[in-house]
Amino acid sequence: MTAPTHAPRFAGEVRTTAILAAPLVVGHLSTGLIGFVDSVIAGHHGTATLASVAVGTALFWLPMMVPMGTLMSLPPSVSQLDGAGRRGEIGPLFRQALWLAAGLGVLLFAFLSVVGIALRPMGIAADVQPGTLAFLHGIRWGVPALTLYLCMRYLSDGLHWTLPTMLLGFGGLLVLVPLGYVLTFGSYGLPGFAIEGRGAGGLGMASAIMMWAQAAAFALYLWRSPRFADLQLFAHLERPRWPPIRGLLATGLPIGVTVAMEGSLFIVTALLIGRLGAVPVAAHQIAINVASLCFMIPMGLAEATTVRVGHALGRGNAFDVRRAAFAGYALALGTQSFSALALLWGHDAVVALYTRDAAVAALAASLLLYAAAFQFPDGIQVVSAGALRGLRDTRVPMLLAALAYWGIGMPLGAGLGLWLGWGPRGMWVGLIAGLSVAALLLCRRFLRSSGLARAAVIPT
Repeated sequence: MTAPTHAPRFAGEVRTTAILAAPLVVGHLSTGLIGFVDSVIAGHHGTATLASVAVGTALFWLPMMVPMGTLMSLPPSVSQLDGAGRRGEIGPLFRQALWLAAGLGVLLFAFLSVVGIALRPMGIAADVQPGTLAFLHGIRWGVPALTLYLCMRYLSDGLHWTLPTMLLGFGGLLVLVPLGYVLTFGSYGLPGFAIEGRGAGGLGMASAIMMWAQAAAFALYLWRSPRFADLQLFAHLERPRWPPIRGLLATGLPIGVTVAMEGSLFIVTALLIGRLGAVPVAAHQIAINVASLCFMIPMGLAEATTVRVGHALGRGNAFDVRRAAFAGYALALGTQSFSALALLWGHDAVVALYTRDAAVAALAASLLLYAAAFQFPDGIQVVSAGALRGLRDTRVPMLLAALAYWGIGMPLGAGLGLWLGWGPRGMWVGLIAGLSVAALLLCRRFLRSSGLARAAVIPT
């Protein structure tokens, strides 16, 4: 007698999660397209500019993952309050989160101001260093805006309203394309940054302006939208208060470290493959770019799962907590099946869009087969992490991720790829192993933690 009751409710949960996740997926894809736009503009300006932007982008996003992950503590906190019928507490929490976002933005601004001194010790080519430094010095001005934007975005996401994330993501592209071209090449009477080594600086400044435009647009939307009127988000200015900020940090810092560990796994893999020559580097770049675009789908699903799990937890319903997570798993299995089949059947056609070099194409096509193999564990691990964030369980998952990525994935990949001579394929075996272990450990952790969901309900 229970099947007819629970089956429709599960189907409804799947539908709700899919509707919530769709704008997030599109928004993440728009963020990925920003990197594509930067690369196209830089590539047309010159090879040195493209190399500078590539290095600068890596040095920007790797530390950015920590504040980005830290602020991910806001959606589960907001969704739990909303689910518990405590919407009056959301506005004060949001204002404290803004202080946290501003502080993280200032810290990262300071880091990007001094990281240039490490370019030479890192072994960055001398002809790439000036452009990299110019890019970092340009884009750093947008960091405070980006952290504030993320804070506002996560508030909206936590309240089940993800459409602004999609619209403002593509709105940023509409700003970046013409502005990036103008400031990189110089046009319409503007001097630009078109002198040698400075094209990257113009592109960095264009990215910073785009970030401020997105933040201003989101703030205006939250201020004027009737959907958020009862929250009185900007009713008055509050001084920073340590207890709520400490609570956000306690949940968010482990998330930030976890996100950084996963991201750095792929970045360090690229750096190690860089020792093997131009063909392996080019092939790996193609394959990882395709895999990253595929990852945007389960990443959006994971963020939607965080919100749905947090909302169920706020209502004090342990059964709904598990149903929300299983809906995320079901959607991830479906989308990852599609991605895996597309990579298995279409790897040659996909690679042909990137290069005509036969050697690069052959190696990249083979790496996409490895990418197909880790679609399922990648989807399971990111949705599991999202479900655990919904429970505000972040410290143990951080340790589990460290074990999976850096205790197993990286040593295995480096051993096979560099010491045993497997090359890029060995490194990708390490990626598969790390993601698979993370999927197993994080899924097991959620099943255990969700059994204690009633005890984790925020006090009423």
